[in-house]
Amino acid sequence: MKRILVTGGAGFIGSHLCTELLKEGNKVVCLDNLFTGSLENICHLMPDKNFEFVRHDITAPYKIEVDEIYNLACPASPPHYQYNAIKTIKTAVIGMINMLELAKACGAKILQASTSEVYGDPKIHPQPESYWGNVNPVGIRSCYDEGKRCAETLMADYHRQENVNTKTVRIFNTYGPNMAINDGRVISNFIIQALKNEDITIYGNGTQTRSFCYVEDLTEGLVKMMNSSLTGPVNLGNPSERTILNLAELIIELTLSKSKIVYKPLPADDPMQRQPDITLAKTHLGWEPKTDIINGLKQTIEYFRECI
Repeated sequence: MKRILVTGGAGFIGSHLCTELLKEGNKVVCLDNLFTGSLENICHLMPDKNFEFVRHDITAPYKIEVDEIYNLACPASPPHYQYNAIKTIKTAVIGMINMLELAKACGAKILQASTSEVYGDPKIHPQPESYWGNVNPVGIRSCYDEGKRCAETLMADYHRQENVNTKTVRIFNTYGPNMAINDGRVISNFIIQALKNEDITIYGNGTQTRSFCYVEDLTEGLVKMMNSSLTGPVNLGNPSERTILNLAELIIELTLSKSKIVYKPLPADDPMQRQPDITLAKTHLGWEPKTDIINGLKQTIEYFRECI
């Protein structure tokens, strides 16, 4: 039985990961400051004797003996990470240092949940891990984009210099149950607007593309990466690409909504294309997404029906 620390464990992806790790027979310590995480996401885990919740902010050091660390602690949606940009970059950088020092001290493996945002507004499509990205270092998204890029640098340097067993994954757009109502990302926004029969807001003309991965597929990839010999970075996401307009139309159809689509100006530095090249994950992890967008959206829609 392994003892595993999951930072950001009460968040959207973190709560699913905690559930999966417990199913596999591990002891799980969930660390979260509850800025974007929620106790409702993990309340079903509280009675489990192998589960422990600790309220803590990783910008402060934390001491524990563990075998593995999954570092998912950082607000991930633009409204949340832009709410306090300085706090966001502190979480990404100082929090990363604290978790790496912990991994070094107890000889634990550590996985960093990086992001497709390290590619910025990409000039290569789809995006392979070898692409260095096209990121604005001083824009409104930079606290997150550059914070995650710096965290990847720290992972690489601790591996080279301190022999820490590091693993970096770049997570592309992920969706599913346990997303926050105020998450601010496109799928949650569209579903909530559709269920309320409100206008669905598209920023730009809707031709920008995204690739959406269902959360259970993503957590499977995280565990496979932790159990592999790879250090990464490795892309985890669904290569099935679609336009934002197509997504809006699909959600209206699945919810039987009376919503109309309205258009607003595109925010600064919003990328026009986003699609992962998952060749590395398929070849070396034996991983690829299994859930198609229709089934994934249906489950996500039912979750939000119960929330609003």
